[in-house]
Amino acid sequence: MKSQSFVLSDEITTLLEAQGITVATPVQEEIIPAIANGQDVLAQSETGSGKTLSFAIPIIEQLKKRDGLKALVLVPTRELATQVAGEFVKYSAGKHLGIVPVYGGVSINAQASKLRQANIIVATPGRLIDLLNRNVVRLQSIKYFVCDEADRMLDMGFVRDVERIAAQLPAQHQTLLFSATVPKEIERLAARYLHNPKNVRFASTVKPIFLRQVYYRVSPEAKLDLLADLLEQERHLAIVFCNRKHITVKVAKRLTAIGIQARALNGNMSQPQREKVTDDFRREKFTVLVATDVAARGLHIDDVSHVYNYEIPKDVESYTHRVGRTARAGQKGEAISLVATEEEKKFFKQILFKYRGEIALKESGDIDVRAAKPAPAPLESKQRRRNDEVVKNRRPRR
Repeated sequence: MKSQSFVLSDEITTLLEAQGITVATPVQEEIIPAIANGQDVLAQSETGSGKTLSFAIPIIEQLKKRDGLKALVLVPTRELATQVAGEFVKYSAGKHLGIVPVYGGVSINAQASKLRQANIIVATPGRLIDLLNRNVVRLQSIKYFVCDEADRMLDMGFVRDVERIAAQLPAQHQTLLFSATVPKEIERLAARYLHNPKNVRFASTVKPIFLRQVYYRVSPEAKLDLLADLLEQERHLAIVFCNRKHITVKVAKRLTAIGIQARALNGNMSQPQREKVTDDFRREKFTVLVATDVAARGLHIDDVSHVYNYEIPKDVESYTHRVGRTARAGQKGEAISLVATEEEKKFFKQILFKYRGEIALKESGDIDVRAAKPAPAPLESKQRRRNDEVVKNRRPRR
């Protein structure tokens, strides 16, 4: 990785180049030397900007196996814990560091056993507190404390857990706080826990030239039909976002029933189930993932061409995180919102105000339906129509 502001070891440079990473991103240019110099960091930077490597690289560079537990990374979701831990493993090859992801939904005893050899813990707040309460792990030796996607942890109600964890850290440590947005509560946390930090703010990397944003006004009854018609247009991988867990299951089943490969991802699923669905989507075993916001931050997949807001998010920040799943790494993408109810119109009005001029209204009649495709029938009646055709074509008995 080339940079004018820092120099990396030959070992980690080789590992980065093997993954095609040869030039530092703007986030990495600012943050890597700050961490290496012992500074606290407050960075406003969205997912996909290279921020994970911006804190993983300097931590890896300065740790040795014999150092014991030195780094704690807090993340909001199980999926993100797995992915961030995977990045640490990938770029510390040869150093034999103990890197332990810690999250709920799996055996706490198995995680407790691995923590004895840990140099780096990547944890969700709830499971880490469980382990602290059991005296399985102590944090007095922590040198690096990373709070990743802090605004998402705020949204999910983890702030008190984060404060309980921070209270058990030693007086002398580095705090590195990363957030896609910096609302007042995040500023309060930063003022309390960061000391003379390197303050880095980056504008969104999602540019209108890469991301096309549109919305449709549709009746609640016609929404699922419209989604199905849109998904049958040319696309690669698509994520359909819902606010409610049971709606993800309903939508995925209905899409699958009409021949669109779709799977649900939500918090009611076990951790092994969620990991299997995520892995299958990444490997393109199916092409439409119907998810709650648990996937908005936890999934790092570069080939998502379309994002659909089947249910409109209730705040602008959630919309921003959702549409940030596409138009990544310089590729083009499209974000499509289906606005149906009066409540959704109210929420979407805030989004339109924030993204003034960037989100275009489209009419459902503008859909470029392939000539070979017959006019869509309501999903409820498609099976009935097929049954009617069978009866119509059946030969009369003699």
